[in-house]
Amino acid sequence: METNPAGIQTEAAVPPATAPVEGNHGQGTFSGPDTPVAAPQPENVRFRINGREVEAPRGSNLLEACRAQGYDVPSLCYLPGVHEAGICRVCLVEVETGGRRSLQASCVYPVSAGIKVYPDSPRARRARKRVVELLLSEHEVDCTNCVRNLNCELQTLADEMGIRKLRVTGEKRHYPVYDKNPFIVRDYNKCVKCRRCEAVCRNVQGVDVYAARNRGFDTVIAPAFMKDLSEVDCISCGQCVLACPTGALREREYIDEVWRAIEDPDKFVIVQTAPAIQVTLGEAFGLDPGAPVRGKLAAALRRLGFDRVFTTELAADLTVVEEANELLARLQGRGRLPLISSCSPGWVKYCEHFYPEFVDNLSTCKSPMEMFGALAKTYYAEKEGLDPGKMVVVGVMPCTAKKFEAARPELATRGRRDVDYVLTTRELARMLRQAGIRFDQLPEEDFDQPLGTATGAAAIFAATGGVMEAAVRTAAALAGDTKAPVKLEFKEFRGLKGIKEARVKLAGRELRLAVASGTRNARRLLERIKSGEKFHFIEIMACPGGCIGGGGQPVMGRLGRREKEMVDRRMQRAKTLYKIDLNKDIRRAHENPAVKQIYSEYLGNPLSEKAREILHTHYTPRKRAVNRWLH
Repeated sequence: METNPAGIQTEAAVPPATAPVEGNHGQGTFSGPDTPVAAPQPENVRFRINGREVEAPRGSNLLEACRAQGYDVPSLCYLPGVHEAGICRVCLVEVETGGRRSLQASCVYPVSAGIKVYPDSPRARRARKRVVELLLSEHEVDCTNCVRNLNCELQTLADEMGIRKLRVTGEKRHYPVYDKNPFIVRDYNKCVKCRRCEAVCRNVQGVDVYAARNRGFDTVIAPAFMKDLSEVDCISCGQCVLACPTGALREREYIDEVWRAIEDPDKFVIVQTAPAIQVTLGEAFGLDPGAPVRGKLAAALRRLGFDRVFTTELAADLTVVEEANELLARLQGRGRLPLISSCSPGWVKYCEHFYPEFVDNLSTCKSPMEMFGALAKTYYAEKEGLDPGKMVVVGVMPCTAKKFEAARPELATRGRRDVDYVLTTRELARMLRQAGIRFDQLPEEDFDQPLGTATGAAAIFAATGGVMEAAVRTAAALAGDTKAPVKLEFKEFRGLKGIKEARVKLAGRELRLAVASGTRNARRLLERIKSGEKFHFIEIMACPGGCIGGGGQPVMGRLGRREKEMVDRRMQRAKTLYKIDLNKDIRRAHENPAVKQIYSEYLGNPLSEKAREILHTHYTPRKRAVNRWLH
């Protein structure tokens, strides 16, 4: 137990580092712990790779064993800890047991004592090449027109294997492109049937929208009855897009619409950028994972031609103030407990579909993106004498679910949509390339004012646990002695663990708090609440790791699929966000001078009638759809 001068006591309620981590089983690196969980070390077995004796843990697979020894055996369907099915056969190696040699899918073949493995034998290389040729024979080979051109795993494999012409041709299926919803487009002409989308949707997110339909050549991986994703229980999180190795799944692109708005002299186009973008956009231009690019980001957006360049972080601070006051109100009996955050649109939709009994527990606060859009078309428009009917608000977000959120009818203020268009991190990178902007050579610039001011609390919103930490900082100050030093760092909420818990003593009352990232972990936490466990405040993010692992972030490519690289990338992004927070002069949301100005000039007080009109909304339970095929 730790007590600070403001009387806030915290006590970690998470399992110790040496205990199994609840809520991570079977989720691999997509929602794995931030530190390795100590466990009994498996016995090593000895075997041979290309005649050289090596060791590997018993139970591990040959693919990882070969890679550990420097043999880069290719794979396509394999996602460590999430999807290990041996479907694509791209990872074939030659294995000798009992004097007989055979080709085996290395991702599902366990290491065992005495076997002899030949990962680069002529037979294995020829077989892998033929497998890729067969995949290409059914693939729509239209690379230059594909959004994944130069970042497609199938294209990379073909190049590495020296495939220069298609020796195998034959019949192809021709499917329409499914693009009726505002967030994810499906193109089965590019699908390689690896089923990674299905595995991530089921094993990581617990949504289970995709499944195989038909057999053999006619197989498609699709929602029930080939429905659009808007007609099933899809939460629009985009984790399937991140997992897809080709362009079969991609975000609904709004680049052309944004260009037209910028080029229209009658439009006043405002752009806002989410906190996560400043630590992920650089990766699309070859910078290290987590490289901070806040200043270059502002400069780049200004050069694209936006009339004003703002940061969503201001609205993140505003969200904290409203949500902290909402928490204090509910603790006084004005609303249901536990209060559950509503910043993640994927989580909100998951709640509406799968746990409608918790809809009234959701915070009524709009997400920071929607709050910003509403303020831009009301407060800022009035302040600057702008016609809100001619304003276009564009959000740059790490999330495909934000596209769905922007289209929700509930998220409109005074008859106008709060946000008109949403671009993912990937779309902004493509837009900058279209404009010929050398991102790495841009100077450092700042965001415009008055909606460009942010605290450290806003920066950490992008990492799982960040919303909770920011809210507790402000709630503690509002409930206690604001003149006394207040604890600013709650490290029990940090890290990539799927579920984190802590107890905080606030104004003489002990609160039980929890954080979950990834909707499968959310399910586990909500089931515990249904069974009788009591919590007061819960943060849930749909994407593993929070916005730093959002479905709109840069696709990592084939080599980035390795387990260590995936974990390291997200951890480095989060580490940079916490460093940004640490270096800020102001680290509590309610101390943001721009937030104070908005309240004094326009909103009055948190939870005021005007604040509720502009910054709050409601959500509605949704009927469950049939996700799976009926056999």
